[in-house]
Amino acid sequence: MDPVDGSVSDNQGWIFKYADGSRFVFRQSGTGSSGTTIRLYLEKYNKNEIDLDVNDALKDIIQDALQACAIVEITGMKEPTVIT
Repeated sequence: MDPVDGSVSDNQGWIFKYADGSRFVFRQSGTGSSGTTIRLYLEKYNKNEIDLDVNDALKDIIQDALQACAIVEITGMKEPTVIT
């Protein structure tokens, strides 16, 4: 369930939620017959420090996400190809 608008989308990946509303989500994307894209969404809830550098703000969530999977070992990729 989306914490902002309450909408629900089934079968959209694995969602790991924190008590404060922060979360990370692993999701497969792509409809081709070979290969796939693994999307990792990172969201940090912080109502007081809105001017933090995004890398600093997400550092702990990134570490938790990488510990929850074996994405580096499976893909051999140590950094994302796209960051938005």
